[in-house]
Amino acid sequence: MLVLFLARILLASSAAFAQISPGPLSKAHRSLDGTTQCTTCHQFGTSTPTFKCLDCHKEIAQKLTANQGYHAQIGMKNPNGRDCVRCHLEHNGTDFTLVHWEPSLKQFDHKLTGYPLVDKHAAVACDKCHTAAHMVPAARALIKQTNPNSSYLALSKDCVTCHTDPHKGQLGGDCQRCHNISDWKQAKDFDHSKTKYPLTGMHAQVACEKCHFPSGPDKIVKYAGIKFAACIDCHIDPHKGEFKAACESCHTTSSWKKVNMSSVQFDHSKTKYPLLGMHLKVDCTGCHTSGDFKRTVAFAQCADCHSPDPHKGQFQARASKGECAECHTVNGWKPSEFGVKEHATSHYPLEGKHAAVACDKCHTPAGKDTVYKVKFAACKDCHQDAHDKQFAAAPYQNRCEHCHTVKDFHRSTFTIAKHKNTRFALTGAHAAVSCADCHKAGLAGRTDKILPFHFEDRTCTACHMDPHKGEFKERMALKRADGTALGCEACHTSRSWVDIRNFDHAKTKFALLGAHRTVACSDCHKPLQGTHDIQFKGTPQNCEACHTDTHGGQFAAKDGITKCGDCHVVQRWTPSTFDHDKRTQFPLQGGHANVGCPLCHALQREVQGKPVLFYKPTSRNCADCHGPDVRPL
Repeated sequence: MLVLFLARILLASSAAFAQISPGPLSKAHRSLDGTTQCTTCHQFGTSTPTFKCLDCHKEIAQKLTANQGYHAQIGMKNPNGRDCVRCHLEHNGTDFTLVHWEPSLKQFDHKLTGYPLVDKHAAVACDKCHTAAHMVPAARALIKQTNPNSSYLALSKDCVTCHTDPHKGQLGGDCQRCHNISDWKQAKDFDHSKTKYPLTGMHAQVACEKCHFPSGPDKIVKYAGIKFAACIDCHIDPHKGEFKAACESCHTTSSWKKVNMSSVQFDHSKTKYPLLGMHLKVDCTGCHTSGDFKRTVAFAQCADCHSPDPHKGQFQARASKGECAECHTVNGWKPSEFGVKEHATSHYPLEGKHAAVACDKCHTPAGKDTVYKVKFAACKDCHQDAHDKQFAAAPYQNRCEHCHTVKDFHRSTFTIAKHKNTRFALTGAHAAVSCADCHKAGLAGRTDKILPFHFEDRTCTACHMDPHKGEFKERMALKRADGTALGCEACHTSRSWVDIRNFDHAKTKFALLGAHRTVACSDCHKPLQGTHDIQFKGTPQNCEACHTDTHGGQFAAKDGITKCGDCHVVQRWTPSTFDHDKRTQFPLQGGHANVGCPLCHALQREVQGKPVLFYKPTSRNCADCHGPDVRPL
């Protein structure tokens, strides 16, 4: 009976487990199988599913707290919720793999761990770095895996974790102070200036291995503990103890051969030739050849030491016989001290713009072959002909000074008075025209950028566009006494464009008579609609074409047009020539003969918004004008 009871209990518990557990655990968690172990991973009584993964996996919890590693990089915000089980699914059987590599282990993006694999690291196999031997001991102790070599956690970022320190601790453990991942052998990131012995002068060009070379029984390259307090720690004394002072009292790292004269114990200023300027940098043996300091050295002139003459005798004709000190000082060979003031003592004083010209613009640098005695008789000796031989002939013969001065090349001295001697004297309004308005690139048949000064065509239309578009071509073709065409001057003068005294309107089909003589041209000749073009030919000649009908159509003919000429003449608008006796039914006779028009015609009406004096109708009844009490004679 007891056996049957126990069997029933086991069957009941097995059925209950099948109902509670979703499936068997993986091999890694098989020790947690059984319904009594659920609370080891699951926390019950919460509103959302809650797991205790980090209670066991403390190596992950430690990285999340420090915000380091892969799980921190992917942004796990709820590790106690669904974040863990989103990737690591349980209850799928003992052979189910909890870690899945997407898309594969080889294609894993290592930068998601916070340590991107670049340069030389990119080609290294995973198992070269991820081994138990390379793990941080404290973090390794937290890993629950039986075989730590299969874990990718707890690896240190320090170089010495994977690489052996070839310096044996001489320079500390921060390898990246000097090296980088791209090239280990070239310590390009090492800054020697931050050490106790900064490299200056020629030392900066010395190869590292000249000072840092293998030593000791282990043949380890020595980087720390090297002596550098005195030069003789590295260099052999060439003077063999002759000078008791330290090497740096005369020499510097810039150059061994150049002695620092400011620190030499011998005071050259007490001699007849104190050393100044650049002479302080000269090596003693530069003047005291063979080290013989007892032999007298000549120094009266620069040429005593500086020879041969670098200018090849070009200044021998000067009063100083070419003494160098006339242009140079001991402070430096360049720049020359021969300035504008000194140039005034030459055959060509520098004036105007020439005073600002750099020396090398005229004296082209060529080392010892530089020419200082240059031609200067004509401007063209230095300056190119900017006018392309336009002034090569007489009377100018390319003498720039006819028009220009050294004060300002762009401001020509060719005045209006001088222009009278050319084939085109400037008269009238032309005298006020800027030179650049006529002499500009692209004119006179030139296609280059050179300004034209020779114009074969000097007619008005060569510069001015014909605003009349050929209306007066016959008139413009008329000849002068010399056989040339009148052109625009058939009507206009250079005094003013609007001055058309040369145009005789009486020779047209419409002579200007009476009041028309004072009318401005533009009152009749107006631009065509929608353009600025003024038409002269075809202008209407009848009054009504120009004048508005002031009578509001009272006198219009059958065609609707009022013929002004029926009543008015060009001499004046008033008095009217209207014949009241013939053209009306009310002849002006007797007392009416001398009555003024306004006394009878006073009726006004508005036509298109304007008051118009109306003649029709006008009453012919006496009473309408004289009143009802007037009796006929």
